[in-house]
Amino acid sequence: MTELDFIDVADLRREYMKGGLRRHELTEQPLVLFEKWLKQACEARLSDPTAMCVATVDENGQPYQRIVLLKHFDEHGLVFYTNLGSRKASHLEHNQRVSLLFPWYPLERQVCFLGKAEKLSPIEVIKYFHSRPKDSQIAAWASQQSSRISARGVLESKFLELKQKFQNGEVPLPSFWGGYRVTFDSVEFWQGRENRLHDRFIYQKSPQGWDIERLAP
Repeated sequence: MTELDFIDVADLRREYMKGGLRRHELTEQPLVLFEKWLKQACEARLSDPTAMCVATVDENGQPYQRIVLLKHFDEHGLVFYTNLGSRKASHLEHNQRVSLLFPWYPLERQVCFLGKAEKLSPIEVIKYFHSRPKDSQIAAWASQQSSRISARGVLESKFLELKQKFQNGEVPLPSFWGGYRVTFDSVEFWQGRENRLHDRFIYQKSPQGWDIERLAP
């Protein structure tokens, strides 16, 4: 057996010095602050600022996480698209509760939404599907997401076959492809601070609107 040359991770550390998050900087609605931070992430030219870690739980209580791109957000929720035969979609059939985490580490920030995922209407899905680049539409047909394949060549051959098939026409929406809107009832904003005394504020939905509390780091 080959011995592993483990990296000593215990001493890998740095100070967080980008600034803080103070109560007077908070907005009444969490989505307003989220949009401000997202714009700043775009202006800072972060790689994939809309990338979010989506956490689901299977029927046995086992959590899973994966990175998905945010495609729309408004007061009704946050939207992402996926193969409806995927592992995440299977989990959501049993448990609609999800966590969405935006890890903007270069800005020393994180935002975490907790909520419930509901399927988008066919009209919403069709509209977005046909706005995608054609190769992305074809890739949706080629990949049965989360299924086992023997080799990458199988996937690439299927893609080329479908590209030839659809070269002169519109790519139809696959019946197994769709999207979700996550309605949220809790949002946490995390800003790194020196000496590990980070700033954390949590918004929690109430009948009166949004309650805001500071959390210990």
